[in-house]
Amino acid sequence: MAKVEVKQLLEAGVHFGHLTRKWNPNMAPYIYMERNGIHVINLYKTVAKLDETNEALHKIAASGRKILFVATKKQAKDIVADKVSKVNMPYITERWPGGMLTNFVTIRKAVKKMASIDRMKKDGTFMTLSKKERLQVDRLRAKLEKNLGSISEMTRLPGALFIVDTMREHIAVKEAQKLNIPIFAMVDTNCDPRDIDYVVPANDDASKSIDIIMEQVTAAIAEGLAERKSSKQEAPKKDTPKKEAAPKAEAPKKEEAKAEAPAAPVAKAAPAKADDLTKVEGIGPKAAEALVNAGFVTFADLAKGDAEKIKTILTEASSRMAHLDPTSWPKQAQMAADGKWDELKEWQDNVKGGVE
Repeated sequence: MAKVEVKQLLEAGVHFGHLTRKWNPNMAPYIYMERNGIHVINLYKTVAKLDETNEALHKIAASGRKILFVATKKQAKDIVADKVSKVNMPYITERWPGGMLTNFVTIRKAVKKMASIDRMKKDGTFMTLSKKERLQVDRLRAKLEKNLGSISEMTRLPGALFIVDTMREHIAVKEAQKLNIPIFAMVDTNCDPRDIDYVVPANDDASKSIDIIMEQVTAAIAEGLAERKSSKQEAPKKDTPKKEAAPKAEAPKKEEAKAEAPAAPVAKAAPAKADDLTKVEGIGPKAAEALVNAGFVTFADLAKGDAEKIKTILTEASSRMAHLDPTSWPKQAQMAADGKWDELKEWQDNVKGGVE
């Protein structure tokens, strides 16, 4: 993963913040200085936060979860649509549909309506309608395509949100918080970073600034997808059965030698390999790290866990995770431990954000 240099960010104007009178005091740690009535963002902190963001997005993409990009402002629309479509991730660049996440079932029905119209056109049913009805159906199809066409492949709630301008997309932020979905965002000096899990302090108004940040973010996602693809290709090779070795001739028994020989030392059991806990709805990269540090390494460990104890672990790890509701995590982890992935996916699709 190629790291971006401070000089590149400087040339793209990532350091320009808003007027000092419009600032949010919570952005103070990310502000370097004030010049001519404008706040200047500390680009060294931007680089550090961008690396942290890229690493987390890489893990989410490698786990097979979708990352939903939200950018409805004029400067960001085309850039986000162009960059994100290359890595096959969903995005919203028109109006944010209210209830996009909290009422996801209804949104999916609208997407399925598009598919049913397409089927009508293929099987000839469309031509049996009157001219007026065909016109109405075409208009409906065009409207749905404009607003929801970019999320037609998103069959379940996303694993994370990436937002450009959290002030403008405040409804998306609130919905993601309600469903415990991790939020990544470009945050300018007039925004509140406390609502965001992964903050990238940057100018969210200039197209050059948005372009360079999106270039880095999508590159990290592309690497995560490539890693997932290569691991899938390697998996069948590991499962191929080895050829049975020819039976060896039995050595002559030496009972006396066996009696005198010292007992072989008992080999210590190898530590359990960590599972990807982010596959449980509601667990983000930071929550997964806190659980692993607390001893919940595998799905089986989490399945045996107590929701109250898990809540305490998360709150002690970070106050930002105090809002998470782990009530259903042991249940989901048990399904994952048993290998019931289809059942788990169906459950996650029907339950909003993993909260029953």
